Amino acid sequence: MAELRPVGYILGLLLISFGVLMLLPMLLDQVRGDANGLAFLEAAIQTVLFGLLLSTSCRNSLHDTLTIRQAFVLTAGIWTVLPLFCALPFIEGAPKAAFTDAYFETVSGLTTTGSSVFNGLQDMPRGVILWRGMLNWLGGLGIAFVAMIFLPVMRVGGMQFFRTEGFDTMGKILPRAGDIARMLVVFYTGLTGAAFLSYVLTGMPWLHALVHAFATISTGGFSTSDDGFGAFSGAAEYVGSVFIILASLPYIRFVQAMSGHGLKPLYKDEQVRAYLRWIATAVGLVVLYRLFTSSEPVETIFRQSLFNLISIFSGTGFGSADVSKWGEFPVMIAFMVGMIGGCTSSSAAAISVFRWQLTLKAIRAQITRLHLPHIQQTIRYEGRTVGNDILDPLILYVTGYILTMGVMIMLLDMTGTDAESAIFAVWTSLGNVGYGFGRTYEAAGSMINYSTFAKWIMIIAMLMGRLGLLSVFVLVLPRFWRW
Repeated sequence: MAELRPVGYILGLLLISFGVLMLLPMLLDQVRGDANGLAFLEAAIQTVLFGLLLSTSCRNSLHDTLTIRQAFVLTAGIWTVLPLFCALPFIEGAPKAAFTDAYFETVSGLTTTGSSVFNGLQDMPRGVILWRGMLNWLGGLGIAFVAMIFLPVMRVGGMQFFRTEGFDTMGKILPRAGDIARMLVVFYTGLTGAAFLSYVLTGMPWLHALVHAFATISTGGFSTSDDGFGAFSGAAEYVGSVFIILASLPYIRFVQAMSGHGLKPLYKDEQVRAYLRWIATAVGLVVLYRLFTSSEPVETIFRQSLFNLISIFSGTGFGSADVSKWGEFPVMIAFMVGMIGGCTSSSAAAISVFRWQLTLKAIRAQITRLHLPHIQQTIRYEGRTVGNDILDPLILYVTGYILTMGVMIMLLDMTGTDAESAIFAVWTSLGNVGYGFGRTYEAAGSMINYSTFAKWIMIIAMLMGRLGLLSVFVLVLPRFWRW
C-alpha cells in the first residue's frame, strides 16, 4: 500500500501557508474599502482549516523520510492541489469565475505560464491583481521555498525533490540542499526588490510595479490590465528586458557567486553564453526584418523587438506590442525561441537551452559517424564527457515533448479550435510561454473564448510543462505505485 502520509503532511503545511498569504490581498481590499476582501478571508479560512486537518492527520509521519516515489508524488501534488485552493478567491469573489476558469488561472499563475482567461483586469479589485502576481512569484520560487521550509522538517536534504524538477546543480557546490534553498530565496527576493524599485523609477504606480516585479522575476507574465505591458512602454521595457534575462539564467550560478565563487561560474557557463547569443541573433534578425518592412522609428523597433522576444524566449509572456502584426517571419522566430526556452535551473520552462545544446551535439555526432564511421565521437559539455546515462533520457525528453505537443494539438483541433489557434495554444501552454497567438486568442486578448474541454487540455499541458514530461508520465505507470 502506498504510504502518502509524509506527502499529505507537507501539502497540509503548504496549504496553511497559502491560506495565510491570502490575507495580504484581503488587507489591500479592506484598506481600499472594497468588499471583495471578504472573499479572500473566506478562502483563507477554508484553506487554512483544510491544511490543518490534512497536516494533523498525517503528523505521525513527521519522522519518516521521503522516498523518491513520494518526492515525485509531492511534486505533482503541489502543482495540482494548491491551485484548487488558490482558485477559491476567484470563485467566491471577483470575477465570480466558473471552476474551470478559476483553476486555469491559478495553474497558469503557479506554473508561471501567464496565460489568462480573465478580461477587464484593470477594473477588478486590487486584491485580485495582487493575488495573481503573488501566484506567479510563489510559483517561480516554488522548489526552493519547499526545500528550505518543509523538507528539512521531514529530515530530507531535498536533493530528491530537486531532481524531480530537473534541478541541475552542475556539480555539488554546497553540502546541503537546505543551504542552496536558503541562498536561492535570498537571491530571488533580492532580485524581486531590485526589479520593483527599478519599475517604480520608470514611473509605474507601486502596485503595478510590485505585480510586474513578481511576474518578471518568476518569468510568469501576469499583468495588471488587459493591455499587459503595453501600458508601460518606454524605459520600463528596457528594465524588464534586463531583469527577465537575469531571472532566466541558472539560479545556481548566482548561488555560487553568493557562496564566494564570484561571477566566474556565470560567464563561463556554456549554457549562459549560448542563451545570450541566441537572444542577440533572434532580436537582430527581427530588427533587421522590421527595418525593411516598417516605417516605425528605429528605437521603437529595437525596444519592442528586444522586450517581446526576450519575454517569449524566457517564457515570461509579457507583451508590449502585437508580434503577429510584424509579419510571418517575426512570428516564426517567436515560435522557435518559445520552443527553446530559458536556462535550466531557472523558473523558465520549455525544452531549455541546456537540453537543446546536448541534443544538437548528439545529432552532430551521429551525422559525423555516418560519413566518418572510423572516428570515435565523444560528446563533451563544459569539458566533461556526456555519457549515455545523460543523453538517453535527454533525447527521450525532447522526443516526448515534440510528440506530446503533436497529440495535444490534434486533441485541441478536435474541440473545434482552428488549426493556428490550436498550435499556438499548445505551444504556449506546454512551454509555459504565456504569449498568445491565433484567431481564438486575438478575438478577446485572452484564452477566454476556448471551450471548456480545450481549457482542460491547456491546463494539463501547463502542468506537464512545469513538472517535466517524464515526471508526469512515470506517475501513470502501474509499477511506480508498487511500494
